[in-house]
Amino acid sequence: MHYHIAANGLMLLHLLFILFAVGGALLVLRWPRLAWLHLPAAGWGFLVEVMHWPCPLTRWENHFRRLAGEQGYAQGFIEHYLVPMIYPEGLTPGIQLGLGIGVLVVNLGLYGWVLHRRR
Repeated sequence: MHYHIAANGLMLLHLLFILFAVGGALLVLRWPRLAWLHLPAAGWGFLVEVMHWPCPLTRWENHFRRLAGEQGYAQGFIEHYLVPMIYPEGLTPGIQLGLGIGVLVVNLGLYGWVLHRRR
């Protein structure tokens, strides 16, 4: 029971981290000091997607799922939970590169807007 809760908690944390990495610059509009947390998160999100690195949160979630008697999953968080909703045919390297570039473009645009508003 506790392992199941831990796995689901990590899944939620993972989703929140992804949302923060992609759109956290919107929070920086309100709280500029948050940029010190957001920029590394966005950079990590970009690198994980572009370099095809495994995310440690996925590994930990699978570990807790197995301890709970559940089956883990072989692919990453995005491929397991989000891709079936967005890209039903699966994640290709081109789509993964696009996602990484999308994170970069969205954040560059948002930070450009933040800098423009501060002037």
